[in-house]
Amino acid sequence: MNGPTYERALQRLREVFGYPAFRGAQAEVITHVADGGDALVLMPTGGGKSLCYQLPALLRAGLTVVVSPLIALMQDQVDALQQLDIRANFLNSSQDGDEARRVWRQVYDGSLQLLYVSPERLLLDGFLDMLDGLAERNQLALFAIDEAHCVSQWGHDFRPEYMRLSALAERYPHVPRIALTATADTQTRNEIAERLGLTSARHFVASFDRPNIRYHVVEKNEAKRQLLEFLRSGAGRAGRGGHLGESGIVYCQSRKKVDEIAAWLKDQGVAALAYHAGMDTATRRTHQQRFIREEGIVMVATIAFGMGIDKPDVRFVAHLDLPKSLEGYYQETGRAGRDGLAAEAWMAYGLAEVVQLRKWIEESDAADEQKRVEHLRLDSMLGYCEAPQCRRQVLLHYFGESAQACGNCDSCLDPPATWDGTEAARMLMSAIVRTGQRFGAGHLIDVLRGRRNERVLQLGHDRLPTFGIGHALDDNHWRSVLRQLVALGLVSPDLSAYGAYRLTEAARPVLRGEIPLILRQPREALPKRTSATRSSVPAGVDLSPAGERLLNALRAWRRRTASAQNVPAYVIFQDTTLLALVEARPDTLDALAGMPGLGVKKLERYGGELLEVIATAD
Repeated sequence: MNGPTYERALQRLREVFGYPAFRGAQAEVITHVADGGDALVLMPTGGGKSLCYQLPALLRAGLTVVVSPLIALMQDQVDALQQLDIRANFLNSSQDGDEARRVWRQVYDGSLQLLYVSPERLLLDGFLDMLDGLAERNQLALFAIDEAHCVSQWGHDFRPEYMRLSALAERYPHVPRIALTATADTQTRNEIAERLGLTSARHFVASFDRPNIRYHVVEKNEAKRQLLEFLRSGAGRAGRGGHLGESGIVYCQSRKKVDEIAAWLKDQGVAALAYHAGMDTATRRTHQQRFIREEGIVMVATIAFGMGIDKPDVRFVAHLDLPKSLEGYYQETGRAGRDGLAAEAWMAYGLAEVVQLRKWIEESDAADEQKRVEHLRLDSMLGYCEAPQCRRQVLLHYFGESAQACGNCDSCLDPPATWDGTEAARMLMSAIVRTGQRFGAGHLIDVLRGRRNERVLQLGHDRLPTFGIGHALDDNHWRSVLRQLVALGLVSPDLSAYGAYRLTEAARPVLRGEIPLILRQPREALPKRTSATRSSVPAGVDLSPAGERLLNALRAWRRRTASAQNVPAYVIFQDTTLLALVEARPDTLDALAGMPGLGVKKLERYGGELLEVIATAD
């Protein structure tokens, strides 16, 4: 790609942001928008979405207005831009009157390049009047709508205020707009374009692959123990000491469970905080700020936490409950490894939450068609968990991509054993039918294994032909069979009778023995490892002892510098920049100038201090 706009953009990328080249579709998006085109951009978290509107903001005359859904994160985004000497600010309800008036003056005197606002603030009459004035003077450069999937009424992060942002197209038809999101299936993508008036916009859809994330799914069996073992040992990270001392997120389905897990992790010596919508605003804000600004915090949260989180060094995302859809799962796991370094997505799931999620869908006020879509999304999520093939292939296929086996997920690294489960499936289906299709997993397994407990005896189920025929398989094995039959659409939870299972029409040929069924063998969730040492070096990075000492020295300097400025450490430099410094050990300002993430202003501000740290680290 070439042309005057591209050349100007590349020059700014190198001088201001300190990066030698664009990644993926960035160059194409930036030149299109800088030249006045509308765009809908789907780019994975960590793929450089922000540059897609920040660089056009520097190339176009006037003010760029960035619509962001989370007030608490605007400050950090603005801090990062101001470090680069970019004239950016925000307007939101956290500011007092004097602060807000100062920002308004910056808007009116034309000294701002980017202004971050919430959708609620943008749609106020006074703010729109201000935009009208700028538009009349040709001083409106661009509208950037971040987290655009919030406009989807049936998405996982719906914000009703986003529905009204179509007014921008009607009111300012000559001002280009860019809508950005990290995840959207085809239905959500079409909804974004329609509701935001971007049906004529150019669509840029980058690959959804996040090759630095290792995916690992386990069958729930003492979930707290499994989580702690994962934190201590990681999943397939032998010798790295797991995730102790690293930043991460643990997602739970309910507020009660969030509080319980956060308290339990603290008792185990993990620096854990809770976050959910039931907490008071001040506590939520404090916990969020600690997670963003401190190192090694584990946030236990509902899905109310995470959207728009820019923290690049989140090393893991764990799910203790099944997400509602692969779209939501992808969005949540994408918060790990934004810096491109190795990260992990770990999940423990069981059938109980599948039943609960289906019940919630049926009891919602959604239209029947939407309920059908939500059931299909949940089926895809369960299919991902139970699939014997590469996790990444299944995930990317959902978003319309094909891929080779990744070699970096549990299924690739430790392929599951398969077995002919035809007879076991027939036994289970027969037990479901003979007990009247009115019972859940626990009772069905009691019957199959021949347990004469009080309930079995009271119901006379000890006299059924299926009583005891499955004694050769343990409880864990039977639950695995049942999960896979649900994932394959052969058995379905009966939502009118909580916890009960019924056969679907697709089950009949299997029950009659006409179709063979190959299933995956259940396995222990994690290998037992005793290593629990902490390491300051990210997984997948090999450093000598001298290199590790220098990395620790650079991090300590970064921590002091960030604390003095009251900004997150990553706003000063990301780990990728520090690792590049460790590898190159530059000893002059000219050598420093070639390091990624060191633009002109940061070189002027921090160059001398960095050289001193490097020179004295040993």
